[in-house]
Amino acid sequence: MASDVTEKATNSVQCPVCDEDFTSDDINGHLDVCLLKSDSGNSRLCQESDGGPSKKKFCSEVAQKRSGGDPETSSSSSGVFSMFHQDKSKNSAQIDSNSAFPNTQPCGSAINKGLKRTFPSGLECSGARIKNEGVNLNATPTLCLRTLLTSNKPLAQLLRPTTLEEYFGQSKVVGEKTLLRSLLDCQEIPSFILWGPPGCGKTTLAHIIASNSKKKGTARFVMLSATSASVAEVREVIKQAQNELRLCKRRTILFIDEIHRFNKSQQDTFLPHVECGTVTLIGATTENPSFQVNSALLSRCRVLVLEKLSVEAMGSILDRALTAMGITVLAGNQADLKWSDNRGDGNELKVYIEQKALDTIAYLCDGDARTGLNSLQLAVQAQFNLTQPRPEGSTQEIVVKEEHIKEGLQRSHILYDRAGEEHFNCISALHKSMRGSDQNAALYWLGRMLEGGEDPLYVARRLVRFASEDVGIADTLALPQAVSAFQACHLIGMPECEVILAQCVVYLSRAAKSVEVYNAYKNVKACLRSHKGPLPPVPLHLRNAPTRLMKQLGYAKDYKYNPAFSTPVEQEYLPEELQGIDFFTWTPSEA
Repeated sequence: MASDVTEKATNSVQCPVCDEDFTSDDINGHLDVCLLKSDSGNSRLCQESDGGPSKKKFCSEVAQKRSGGDPETSSSSSGVFSMFHQDKSKNSAQIDSNSAFPNTQPCGSAINKGLKRTFPSGLECSGARIKNEGVNLNATPTLCLRTLLTSNKPLAQLLRPTTLEEYFGQSKVVGEKTLLRSLLDCQEIPSFILWGPPGCGKTTLAHIIASNSKKKGTARFVMLSATSASVAEVREVIKQAQNELRLCKRRTILFIDEIHRFNKSQQDTFLPHVECGTVTLIGATTENPSFQVNSALLSRCRVLVLEKLSVEAMGSILDRALTAMGITVLAGNQADLKWSDNRGDGNELKVYIEQKALDTIAYLCDGDARTGLNSLQLAVQAQFNLTQPRPEGSTQEIVVKEEHIKEGLQRSHILYDRAGEEHFNCISALHKSMRGSDQNAALYWLGRMLEGGEDPLYVARRLVRFASEDVGIADTLALPQAVSAFQACHLIGMPECEVILAQCVVYLSRAAKSVEVYNAYKNVKACLRSHKGPLPPVPLHLRNAPTRLMKQLGYAKDYKYNPAFSTPVEQEYLPEELQGIDFFTWTPSEA
C-alpha cells in the first residue's frame, strides 16, 4: 500500500491553473475541464468562423493569474507550464531552422491558429519548418537578389532543402524503397549516426527528418553541436524530453552535430536515454564512427554512410539555386547574348552565368555542396560589387564567367584530412599501389596526399617501411634509396622534396618484391606468443663466459668458433625444443 502511494506521488503533476496534483495520464483531460470551468464566458473562448469546436488561447491569461498583473502588460510566454520553462541561456541549444528564411513567423505569434495549446517557440518549433497562413515553406524559396548580394548569410544555409524531393545525391540511403525511406514514411525514426565527408548533406537530412516528424506532430527537434555544447546542456534537453514524453506523448529528436567531438565519457550520457527511447539520437560525424564513437552507443544506433556528392548531384543542387535566385544560364559566349528589351522596372538586376562556370563549380568543389553554393554566391557578389551601377530606369546586368569561379576557388577543393579517415585511406592506397607495381596509381595517391597538405616526412617514413616489408631482399638497394629520400626531405622540405618522394615511389613500384623476411619474422612472433609454459633457455654453448664462475658452470663450453674452421661447422643454434624449425616455411598451426 505504501509503495502505491509513493509511486502515485512520484508520477503526479501539478495543474498550473488550480495547483492540484494529478497523474500524468489525467493532467491533459483535467486542463481542458479546469480552464473551461474557471473562465467560462470570458474572452478566452473564441469560436471558429466555420462554427466548429471552440479553441482556447490561454497562455496570456494563465500568466496574468500566476503573476497577478494586467493582461495587456503580462507576457504571453510566461504563462506556459513551469516545467517547460528554461533558462534563456539555454535557448542557443535549440536552433530553429526557420531562421534561414526571414519571412517565417515566430512559432508563438498570433498567425498560428487552431492550436489547442501554445508552447514556447524553443520547444514547439525548434529545428522544424511549420506551415503558416499563406506561406508554403516547403517550396523552394525565391530569394531577392539584391538582398542576397548584400547579406552575410551563406547561400548554403538559405537554400537548405526541406523535403526529400529537394535532397540530391544520396539515393542509396534515402532513395525509393530504401529502409530509411520506409521508416520515414511510417514515422518510425530510429537512432542512427550519419557518417560522411563535409558538405554531403548530413545536417540537411537531419532537418528533413525533423520536418517530416513535425508535420505529423509526433516529435520535436532539438539541435546541439558537440563543438560548443556541454554535458549540462545535454542533460537539460533530456530532462525536457522526459517532460514532453510524459505530458504530451511527444518524442524528441536530438541531433548532435560533430558528435565525435564528445569524448567517450560524454557520449555515455546518451546511453540510458537512447536505450529506453526518451530521445531519438541522430549524430553526424566526418570521422570513422568505429574509432570516434563509443562502441556501446554504436550498438544502439544504426550507421548510415553518406557518399561524396557526384558531379551530377552537384549540377542538380546548383540548378535549384539558380532557379531560386532567378539567375539565367548562358549556353554560349557573352558575345552571343541578346539582352532583354524589358527594362521598364527601374534599378532591376539581371544576373547571367555561363554553363562552363557552373560545370567548373560542380567539378572543383569535390562533392561538397556547401563549398559549391557558397562559391557561386561569392562569384555573384564579387561581380555585383565590381559592376558600375546603370542610370536610373535601366537594368543592371551581371555575367559570371568561368574565370570568376576559378578566381574564387583558387584551386581544386581537395578533400583530405591529415588526422582523419581520408589520411589513412590515402596512405593505404599508396602502399597497395606500390605493392601492385602500379607506378601511375602510386604517383596519384602521393599527389593527393602532398597537395592536400600531408607532412612529407610521414610519407617518407612509410616508404622506408615499405622498402623493407615489401621489397626486402629482392632489391637490396631499395632500403638505402628510401632512407636517402627521408633524409633529403628532412633537409629541404616542401615543395622541393616532392620530386624526391616521387622518385622513391616510382623506384619502389618498379622494384622486385619479396616478403620472405617480413613473413619469417611474423612467424617468429607467432611462435613466441603461442609457446606454452616458460620460454626455453639459451643453450650453454651459445652463452658468453667473461668470468671464471661462468666457465665453471659450463657457459661457452664446446662452442665452435666458425672462422677457425675451413669447412662448415655442424652446430645447433636454437633451443632443443625448436631444433629443425624453418621460420620461412613454418606456419603457426604447426606449433
